[in-house]
Order: sequence, then structure tokens, then C-alpha cells
Amino acid sequence: MDQTSKIGLIGSGSWATAIAKMLLNNVPSINWYFRDPSHIQEFKRKKHNPNYLTSVDFDTDAIFLSDDINEVVEQSDILIFAIPSAFLKSALSPLNVSLKDKYVVSAIKGLVPDENLIIGQYFSKFYNVPTDSIAVISGPCHAEEVALERLSYLTIACQDVKKARQFASLLITPYIMTSVTDDIYGTEYSAVIKNIMAVASGICHGLGYGDNFQAVLISNAIQEIKRFVDTVHPITRDIKSSAYLGDLLVTCYSQFSRNRTFGTMVGKGYSVKYAQLEMLMIAEGYYAAKSIKEINDKYKVNMPICEAVYNIIYQRISPAMEIRLLTEQLR
Repeated sequence: MDQTSKIGLIGSGSWATAIAKMLLNNVPSINWYFRDPSHIQEFKRKKHNPNYLTSVDFDTDAIFLSDDINEVVEQSDILIFAIPSAFLKSALSPLNVSLKDKYVVSAIKGLVPDENLIIGQYFSKFYNVPTDSIAVISGPCHAEEVALERLSYLTIACQDVKKARQFASLLITPYIMTSVTDDIYGTEYSAVIKNIMAVASGICHGLGYGDNFQAVLISNAIQEIKRFVDTVHPITRDIKSSAYLGDLLVTCYSQFSRNRTFGTMVGKGYSVKYAQLEMLMIAEGYYAAKSIKEINDKYKVNMPICEAVYNIIYQRISPAMEIRLLTEQLR
């Protein structure tokens, strides 16, 4: 795996666009799958993604754009998936090209609904991708700041650390720094749960809770994440590192956080359905709250913040009442 490897990007949203921007600093070309052919025509005409990060211009001669996922997969050695987890199964449904010889990279921060599997597990179980050929991109990193070329840090997780380093080298730019880890389970689950925590942060913000309470909420959130990942995949890890704590902080506090925005709307009294319709991008925390609840029915980890979010958005419990109850459990 090096700069001569052929790279395929699956997804056309803001994070996919940011990843394309990083890659094209280091590789001569990429293959890029767009589901909607009309968006491809607009991209070629305008020289940028017509719907996301429109300030980022591309050399379209360096991009092979296609609405045929099989074409992109077949022509690529490395495949980066950057689509909402809720749509992964439907996006892959037309696929008839094998993935087992590809290096699969997940830039998806969610669980596959119904299956309740992290992305790496899903590709291993259903597409026979070897576990040491699966990697995960984790933050803290918002696509909008990549577009602005503000210094950001990424962690690449893969059980084969050598492969992780090789892939990480393809993302390094003057404004992107990288590190690697073999904790693919911990980083994936942490990335999933931090979206639920960001929804909780937004709900509390919408209800009028201030910075003092938010600090307590997030302090408890990282403890909750640690309890869960240590139970599900008990290895030695530093939960204070940027892949865990840093990703949690940026998602809970940033103006670019779609999960916090979604939670804020719910906290202000908007219905869950209305908040979803108003947002142009998917809030992964909505789907994650249900999946983590179902997974934790087995593990029985104490997760009061995740339970509160689940109760608010799925059981339709009053946000004010549920958060009030939550405040009595935080320390």
C-alpha cells in the first residue's frame, strides 16, 4: 500500500469530500462513487461537490467519478466508505464485486442498524474482509475545518499497525497530522457513543443548561464510554487520548456538530421527526442511541446518559423531565 495504490471513495457527503481533499495532496488520482448521476454532472461542471463543502475546488482530471459502485470497487485497491451507517446496507446492495482482497477503510461513525454491528465487524462477517485489512478513521476532525485547512488530527485504527501507518501517510498534509492504533473496536465504539453524547449535550443546551453543567456532563460521558468499551473489548487503552476524549469533546462542543444541533432542536421542543427533516445531514446519534441500547441489554453497563437520550428520542419522554432525572445520577 503506497501512493501508487488505487483508491476508491464511496460516498458523496461532507466527510467524503474532506477525505478526497486530503488524499489528492498525496496521490495522483482517486475513484469516487456518487449515487446520483446528476450530481456527477454538476461536479464536473462546477469543479466542486455541488452539495457539500462547495468552497473546495478539485482538479476533475484527477478524479474518476462514477455512479456504478461495482466499477469503483473493481478499479480500486483501497476502499474508503464515508456514508451514513443507516444507508450502508442499501448502498452495498448492488455490489457483486468481492471485497475480500481490498483494504477497507471505514470513515463511518455509526453502527449498522438491525445488525447492531460496528462497521469493521459488518465487513468481516458479510463480505469476508480479513480483520487485518480493515481500518477505521477517527477524529477529532470536522469536515468543515478540513475545508478551511485548519490544523486537525486523525487516528487510523487497524489490527495491522503497519498497514495503518501506510494508509495514514496518504492523509498527511500541512494541516492534517495522524497517529495509529490497533484498537479498532474501542475507537469504533467510542466514535459511535460520542455521537449519542453530543445529542445529550445539545438537548441540555436547548433546555438552557450552561457551561458548568456541560463540563460535568462530558466528564461523565467519557467515563461512560470507558465503561462500555472496556466491557465489550477489554484491552489496555488510554481513554484520554484524542481518538476517544478528543473526538468526544469536539463533537459535543463544536458549532459544526450535527449531533449537537439535532439535540439542541429536540431540547428546544422540536419533535424528533421535525428536527430530522430540518437537518440537511444525518445525525448518527439518533440511530446509535437505539443500537447501543439493544447491545447494552446484553452487557448491562451503567450508561445513564445514553439511556436518557434513548428515552427522549425513542420513548418520547419529556426532555426536561429526563434530563432532570439524569442530573441526579451525575457526579
